[in-house]
Amino acid sequence: MTRGTVLVGATGFGLIAVCYGFGRFAFGLFMPRIASDLALSPALGGTISGASFVGYCLAIALAAWLTERFGPRPVAVAAGVIAAAGMAGIAVAPSPLWLAVAVVLAGSSTGLASPPLAAAVTALVRARSQDSTNTAINAGTSAGVALSGLVAIAMGGQWRLAFSGFAVAALAMAVATLVVLTGTHGRNEAATTGLPVLTPDLRRLIGAALLAGAASAAIWTFGADLVAQHLDWDGEQVGVLWVTMGALGVLGASAGWLIERAGLVAVHRAALVALALGIVAVGHTQTQAGLALVGGGVFGAAYLMLTGVYLVWGTAALPERPASGVTVAFLALAVGQALGAPLFGFMLEHVAANGAVLAFAALALGAAAIRSHGLAGPRSEACLPG
Repeated sequence: MTRGTVLVGATGFGLIAVCYGFGRFAFGLFMPRIASDLALSPALGGTISGASFVGYCLAIALAAWLTERFGPRPVAVAAGVIAAAGMAGIAVAPSPLWLAVAVVLAGSSTGLASPPLAAAVTALVRARSQDSTNTAINAGTSAGVALSGLVAIAMGGQWRLAFSGFAVAALAMAVATLVVLTGTHGRNEAATTGLPVLTPDLRRLIGAALLAGAASAAIWTFGADLVAQHLDWDGEQVGVLWVTMGALGVLGASAGWLIERAGLVAVHRAALVALALGIVAVGHTQTQAGLALVGGGVFGAAYLMLTGVYLVWGTAALPERPASGVTVAFLALAVGQALGAPLFGFMLEHVAANGAVLAFAALALGAAAIRSHGLAGPRSEACLPG
């Protein structure tokens, strides 16, 4: 592995950590205290979180378009800057409306980050190392989630101070990205711009990612609320859950390696079954402290594994347009989350919590029934890139 590959991988890992781990998923971690301070109902909290995913959807579509025309570097830098601005807005939010705007802004940064990083890997990394580099970068989410949990443990309910620190970290990563991603400016896919053709394989990818994204919203948005209610956990204990989710989420970096050996279908199905089990273990009213922590770890590992699977699936389905391939995969995942978050919040208010948890676990199992015929086997038998 060359020094350039390591630099690209490390910088991408850090940018994903601050955009996804801090800008997108830390909101759910601090939700109980934010809801208390700003008088948010579960439905309103879920709607705000869902709006963040909508911002992500819009941003990732825009990111693919911008990356194909101007190259990865300016788009990736913009992701860091926007993440910093959004999290600074959360830190000073005086009202639910202000909070909603800031959460949407911070969440949109994640949509701007993934497509240019996938394109930068294609431009700067040898073909044989691209899958492993992409999935390693993608695992930055888990590091960000774990770090946000540690911050919650250290700061307790001081969510405004926490998001101030997150904003500074995002700005620092924007500067690092500006320095490292040299040599990618002007590289674009202008010859193949426009909407990609929805092949049968892309349709299956969209369906699977939609269901998986909706299922994951149960924990990313309401996991802290669920354990606070069922186990009477405070901010420090919820922080431990987030650390566990993030720490085991690092296993998602092995997605490329596992796909090469077991095939995408097998890894995809195993991760979805694990996701469903994690949702039930964390969210069920009869859960115990140890089971909730184990379930959180299983959920974190499964979710990050799935994002690695969808990243590889998307780039393989559109090998000449990696930014667009990642966009299709992650856009579908985020649309599922945008729909799932407010729906789960509504079910919490009007249906028993266990009913909501089991229904969302079933969504993950439904996604497992969707198979990609073109990517069924290990690398030697599949059409994976590189």
